[in-house]
Amino acid sequence: MKRRERTRQLIELGGLIAKAGLVTLTDDNRAVIFGLLLESAGRLRGENGDSYLKIWKRRGQREFNTESSPEDWRPNERSA
Repeated sequence: MKRRERTRQLIELGGLIAKAGLVTLTDDNRAVIFGLLLESAGRLRGENGDSYLKIWKRRGQREFNTESSPEDWRPNERSA
């Protein structure tokens, strides 16, 4: 049962990477995607980690609520 739950979690996390448009934006370059994730993790571990967490949570929740596609999202047109 735990294996099934873990598999589902990994599939859902991969879906989030695709939903964010990172697969297309990076031309499916896994080293770049991994680097982006490491950068994010480093920021969360830093002194402003709580602030980043709040900003990114709001942004993610807003995107879930609007059900926009990655092509509709333009980082320079939206505020955090």
